[in-house]
Amino acid sequence: MAACRVLSSSVSTLTVAAFVVLASLIPHVEARALAATDTVAEFLNPHNAVRARHNVPPLQWSAALTQVARGYANQRRGDCALVHSTNDYGENLFWGEGRLWKPADAVAAWAAEEASYNYRTNTCKAGADCTHYTQMVWKRTKQVGCAKIICKNGDSFIICNYFPHGNVIGQKPY
Repeated sequence: MAACRVLSSSVSTLTVAAFVVLASLIPHVEARALAATDTVAEFLNPHNAVRARHNVPPLQWSAALTQVARGYANQRRGDCALVHSTNDYGENLFWGEGRLWKPADAVAAWAAEEASYNYRTNTCKAGADCTHYTQMVWKRTKQVGCAKIICKNGDSFIICNYFPHGNVIGQKPY
């Protein structure tokens, strides 16, 4: 399967210059309303399956959070960079090489971080990230809204926003 990332990476100046040239040749691609291939259920069901394993109440879909996610995804379409927005919501980002990545792939990548989370100490393993996972299962989080776009380079960018946000220092997710 093609590469995916849930963490940001650096890009060389030459690569950026190449993207700028290519971007001028590719028509503008906006994040769109969820179509049949990107249904609400494709985001919501895998989130709630992970939450159910820990007896955490299911999330509800939020059109407002979806709009926030879509707006930020559109800002990232030129570079597909995993740079967090500055909103006040919880936020998980995913990048996948190529356009075939599905919402469930992003959720699975975030959920896989469970292996790096120690509930007893409420910490991630040294050198590992587990905060995408803990946001997904944060008990006080009630709503989620997500978006997927295809970036100008043909790669997939997926974002989910959560309200209220999780990962509050000193608190356990569930």
